[in-house]
Amino acid sequence: MSMPHASNEPWDQHLIHYGMPFAPRLIAKARGTLLWDSEGREILDFTSGQMCATLGHNHPRIVQAIREACEGALHLFSGMLSPSVVALSQRLARMLPPHLSRSLFLSTGAEANEAALKLAKMHTGGFEVVGFTGAWHGMTSGAQSVNYVAGRKGYGPMMPGSLILPAPNAYHCPVRHCRNACDGTCLTVGFEMVDAQSTGAPAALIAEPIESSGGIIVPPDGYWREVKQQCEKRGMLLIFDEAQTAFGRLGCDFAFQHFGVEPDVLTLSKTLGGGLPLAAAVISDEMDANCHAKGFVHVTSHVSDPLPAHVGLAVLDVLAEENLNARALEMGEVLSAGLRWLQERHEIIGDVRGFGLLQGVELVKDRETRAPDAETGRAITRRCMELGLSMNIVSVGAMAAIWRIAPPLTVSRAELDRGLAILDQAITDVLAGDAPAPG
Repeated sequence: MSMPHASNEPWDQHLIHYGMPFAPRLIAKARGTLLWDSEGREILDFTSGQMCATLGHNHPRIVQAIREACEGALHLFSGMLSPSVVALSQRLARMLPPHLSRSLFLSTGAEANEAALKLAKMHTGGFEVVGFTGAWHGMTSGAQSVNYVAGRKGYGPMMPGSLILPAPNAYHCPVRHCRNACDGTCLTVGFEMVDAQSTGAPAALIAEPIESSGGIIVPPDGYWREVKQQCEKRGMLLIFDEAQTAFGRLGCDFAFQHFGVEPDVLTLSKTLGGGLPLAAAVISDEMDANCHAKGFVHVTSHVSDPLPAHVGLAVLDVLAEENLNARALEMGEVLSAGLRWLQERHEIIGDVRGFGLLQGVELVKDRETRAPDAETGRAITRRCMELGLSMNIVSVGAMAAIWRIAPPLTVSRAELDRGLAILDQAITDVLAGDAPAPG
């Protein structure tokens, strides 16, 4: 397998750098959990691409759905609807609680969150939006304003009314109160601070049920129920951004089912499209009627496009037919056990957390102070790639000390074992000083 290169110029010479280093290899092919670079070298993918290819790369049913869509319509005028768009809206409504009944289909998670925030502001009449430390909701202006893990510097003022709560990170307690087990003190303190900052115009609180970019933060039992109650007291809507947690990765269709709390607004993206750009904001009939009467507008060039909707239906079919929720839990136990085995072998691994096929590994300089070791994290990540494992999609700043490991739901036991063995070797090589220096 080879990929022609037009000249001797560096292959990224005419590309804008957008915040993460480019991988040192051009990827020519992807199937299942495997990638092949332009020279035919095989790479095991432990991040499902950008956390999107939950069925594996180029799943046959996804490819089939794309071909079927090509026989119909790929794109339409934004005011026209296709059978696939209508069918996908109906399918989601059947899967969700009755008050989450109407969907707006867009291309990316940022777009879905942007729409959700606009709907919440219009519906409530408020403008203040509360987010969490460590959060990532996208790079459009409104969503970026409640990003608190990265991407805020150098762009001028964020959206007015952007407020912040401390994430319930028991490994690094944000209020220096707990260690290893969050007791909710950070939430009490956080809402006191929100109230102190508020001008009295709350609109929404937006959160990932399990914070991903912030380090796979799993909240304690009852946490989201308390958040929902606090939102209701203040007249705020609760928006769950389930870009990474919906459709199987945690062993259920939606993470809010696991936590026993239903949001007022739900956003979906990565895991709905199976590797294609598809996102949704989901609201109630009441909210839709109210916002429509007030003149809500969110027209984009690719709103309600037929092709991704057709693929989304195929994704939901495969999830059900192959019982991937149960498989994610089964393979997640294998992955978790393997990561904890590595933790026993390597002092640099301070914490392993998560469940299902969304796991986090935090690297520390020592286990007592828990100071993050991002430099070594980047070196191990590079060594993994050299050995044939792509296992980290964030390698900038302190985030390089926390690996998010999220292989496709179709990953096999043998592939998990292979990836864990490569990770073990990469850690050993880097700590022993045997890894090649970065070029």
